[in-house]
Amino acid sequence: MNFDGRLLSGVGTLMAVAETGSFARAAEVLGLTPSGVSRAIGRLEARLDLRLFDRNPRATSLTAAGRRLVADLAPLVAAMEEATRAAAGEAQAVQGRLRINCDPWFASLLLVPHLQAFLDAYPRLELDVVVRDRLGDLVSDGFDAAVRFGEPEPSGLITRKLLETRIMTCAAPSYIARYGRPAHPEDLGTPAHECLLFRDPVTGRPFEWEFHRDGGILPVKVHGRLILDDATTAVSACLAGLGIAQPMMLGMGPLLDSGRLIELFPDWNEERFPLHVYHPSRHRPPAKVRAFLDFVSSTVVGDSLEVPLAASVRR
Repeated sequence: MNFDGRLLSGVGTLMAVAETGSFARAAEVLGLTPSGVSRAIGRLEARLDLRLFDRNPRATSLTAAGRRLVADLAPLVAAMEEATRAAAGEAQAVQGRLRINCDPWFASLLLVPHLQAFLDAYPRLELDVVVRDRLGDLVSDGFDAAVRFGEPEPSGLITRKLLETRIMTCAAPSYIARYGRPAHPEDLGTPAHECLLFRDPVTGRPFEWEFHRDGGILPVKVHGRLILDDATTAVSACLAGLGIAQPMMLGMGPLLDSGRLIELFPDWNEERFPLHVYHPSRHRPPAKVRAFLDFVSSTVVGDSLEVPLAASVRR
């Protein structure tokens, strides 16, 4: 016999009638009509090919087969109730395994420096951080949440924008000593300067360079021989004097303050790049996911150089 949901529903009705002693009282417990309970028991009897109750105008009693079935089912139903209570408890407790999909830049510069406090706060939580450059399919890949830079890709996920960070243009002092400091963004379109190109993971082509000021956009077809696909590597290449880079401002404060990198065009840095957090459930997410979302919003983003945005949610 194949097991299906209708059988489970019938078992629940059977146990309610057995416990209350009547179809009418079972109907009150289950939120059904007495005729609905009677039909459910009739369907179960037909499926099992057993008569489970002796019915008469004065009383409803279990048959011998019905008593044996209820006795066999009672421990199984109790185990199911215990399992559902445990699941409900887990939904309210920050525990278990939490699997997060993270942008490499966010993971290395913002998330990891704060993780000890998060793990200390939730000692029963196991955190699995997967760093990769694409969001992918959050559900089929088994992720509870994701934190990604860029505009949201079309999906059925719940999306919250955390902040927008500026895009700046910078170089190392060693680069400037070798090539000179460009006076204007258009200078980067000549062979006199080397720019570090960054590959868009969606298109596979290098990002176009733009410079934003006073609401206007200046596109520049820059010259560059080095193409990279990892933001941290691009910053390392810039620090080594290999070229001019356009990284996000988020997390770059120490390098600018120490003089290891120099912002070249502070009047042309109004381009913004968003940071979003994603989770798959349209309903109230489990406690472990809510704890992570709160942690990212308050601790990680709140400690960054950028001003967090008012919470906005997109489906």
